[in-house]
Parts: sequence; C-alpha cells; structure tokens
Amino acid sequence: MTAKPPVFHTLGCRLNAYETEAMREMTAGAGLSDLVIVNTCAVTSEAVRKARQDIRRLRRQHPDATLVVTGCAAQTEPATFAAMPEVDRVIGNTEKMQATTWAAMAADFVGDTERVQVDDIMSVRETAGHLIDGFGTRARAYVQVQNGCDHRCTFCIIPYGRGNSRSVPAGVVVDQIKRLVDRGYLEVVLTGVDLTSWGADLPGAPRLGDLVMRILRLVPDLARLRISSIDSIEADPNLMAAIASEARLMPHLHLSLQHGDDLILKRMKRRHLRDDAIAFCEQARRLRPDMVFGADIIAGFPTETEDAFANSLKLVVDCGLTWLHVFPYSPRPGTPAARMPQVGGAAIKTRAARLRQAGEAALAVHLRAQAGKTHHILMENPRMGRTEQFTEVAFAADQPEGRIVTARITGWAGDRLTA
Repeated sequence: MTAKPPVFHTLGCRLNAYETEAMREMTAGAGLSDLVIVNTCAVTSEAVRKARQDIRRLRRQHPDATLVVTGCAAQTEPATFAAMPEVDRVIGNTEKMQATTWAAMAADFVGDTERVQVDDIMSVRETAGHLIDGFGTRARAYVQVQNGCDHRCTFCIIPYGRGNSRSVPAGVVVDQIKRLVDRGYLEVVLTGVDLTSWGADLPGAPRLGDLVMRILRLVPDLARLRISSIDSIEADPNLMAAIASEARLMPHLHLSLQHGDDLILKRMKRRHLRDDAIAFCEQARRLRPDMVFGADIIAGFPTETEDAFANSLKLVVDCGLTWLHVFPYSPRPGTPAARMPQVGGAAIKTRAARLRQAGEAALAVHLRAQAGKTHHILMENPRMGRTEQFTEVAFAADQPEGRIVTARITGWAGDRLTA
C-alpha cells in the first residue's frame, strides 16, 4: 500500500493555523505518513464538542491512519480525548512544537512511546522556536511573536491550554520578517495569544510599541505591518506613537473588549472599564483619522441583565466599531464564570443576533463611506484584495496577485467594496 502524507485538520485561532504549518514541516522532516493530526481549540465548550465530532468523522474517512489529537483542548482535557476509541495519541501544545516528538514517533511507530504526551504547560518558559517563513497567503505572512497569557479572565480557559506569556526576542522577529520581505511578501501580521504583553519576560521588559518601531526601522522594505488582536488598556506610548506617525502600520486594530458594561467587565476580571475602551478608540482615531476597529464581544455572560447587554450594544456606536466578532457565551468547565448564575440560552441567542445586526449596520456605514475614495489594495487573489483598513475589495478584472494596486472604490456589494 502506498504511504499517504499526513492529513491536518485545524480548529480555532490563527495561532493554531500557524502551528499546524510548523507541524507540517516537522512531520515531513521526520518522514511520517499515514497520519491524521487534529489541532484542537478549547475556547468554548462548543469548540471541544466540535473537535470530538470532527475526530469521529476523520476516523471514518481514514480508518487505517494513526490519529493524533493536539492543541488547546488536548492540553486542557487530555483524558477526554484519550478515552475516545478513534484516537491513537494525544500530544500537548508544547510537545507538538518539538521536532523530537515527531522524530520519536517516526522511530517508534509501533506504539511503544507514550500514548498521552501532555506535560505541565505552566512550567514552559520559552515560546516555540519553530519559525514559519511565509505562512498565510501569497500576499500576507503571519509571524508569531508571543504565546500564552498571564491574565485570568473568569470566562477563559486559554491560559491553561497555552501557559503563561512568553515572548519571541525582537532580533529573532526582525530577522524572520527580513527573510519574508526578501521572499517578496509585502505585508506581515504580528500574532500572539496576548499580543500587548509581548516583552514583559524579556531583558529590559520592552513593550509591543518598541517591537513595532524596531521592525519598521530595521526592515525599511516592508510595505505594510499589521497587528492582530490587542488589549487596548495595555497599549503603550510607543505603540500610540507608531499609530500616529508610521504610515506603514495599517490603520486597523482588533480589540479584545468582551463587554460594554462595567459590572460585567469586573465579573469577567477584565482590566478595563467601558470609558477606557471609548477613550482608547477616540485617542487612536485622533492620531490616525482613518483608523477602524474590530472587536470581540461576548453575549449573555453570566448575570448579564438587559440593561447590561444594552451597554454592549451601545458600545458599537460609542467606540465606532466596524467589525464585530460575537461570541454567544457558553460555560467552560473549570472557569469561575461557569459557577456564576447563568443567562438562559434563548436570551443568549437573541442577544448575540442583535449584536451581529449592530455589527452589520456598522459595517454598512463603513462601506458606504468608502465610495469614491482611492485605496491601496493588497491583492490576495486576482479578483480580491484588502484595503489598508482590511476591508475586502472585489474587482471585475484580474489584478496582479500579491501586489499592491491603487484603485478607486466604485461601491459595495454585500460585505465587500467594489473597484
């Protein structure tokens, strides 16, 4: 029988997708075949349920392969997956990023190595050293600069899947971005679990703004730099200075806001209040008038009243948000919020729908405002690119893929601009 290359199935965040690419390289280097690797997410109970469902489906599709489960859900609930008859091995988040794990599997494929390899992730002090040159589209590359989280929000299980915050040294980040630019990438996105905590564990405790300034100074040929999700209360002076002065830093920030009511924010154990979020958005927009914001918002957090929810709904306008990522709350076993008085499922569903409607209305306002404007659009494929503000633009004729084209916006269709 001909050996088949490993099959990868990724759930969850962009960081998981990045790490899947690292595993793809490591399993190829180890010469592994006939393998199915499921990289799981643990952010909600629904994510874990989905992982189990997908594992059963993948086993039916690949009955003779060795099925490996890894990722955050495997880290936080190894026994859950080890008990599944479809699963052959369970590997933790640290172990999955070590080439020795996959080399050992290749050397001892008969199964004598431990079936469950999940160590205490809280003891990990360094982030993964495995760097991926070019993960993303042909136009845009993603660079992991941080992993883990030191905060303990009451709804969140992720620190127990990712460990405490660890940073990639600035010199390593700069060298990787230089290689990406040399390979023709025009845009780089910095990613992490808690990006604004970058640097706290490094000598001299630099901040994210210091890293951004250093990248832009030392990689002058980098056309566009983006920052993924940030905690606005942790934005440092150099980051704000970069927003104000660096045209190559793109005017789009995704904010981890989570709610718009002060009491709920306290019960979430967030580090900001409603007015802090509004003040940050106002300041960033003063410094960069074309700045747009996305945000994560949870609907139906325990004890959320209709009045509290209304404060989240109003936050869309008060912060001037353009894109919403709405999470209907679901209790995550092992978190303090799961022990709080819960909101009914029907109310959660209704509130999430109302938030999404508010997000759609906000996006429509943004799209209408772009008509007639000229944008520099990075082409992801011949007919679709993104503006500096990360808005999708559809073209009627082919454009050069991976290049930045200057075009006048003619209108919009659905959630895309047209040019």
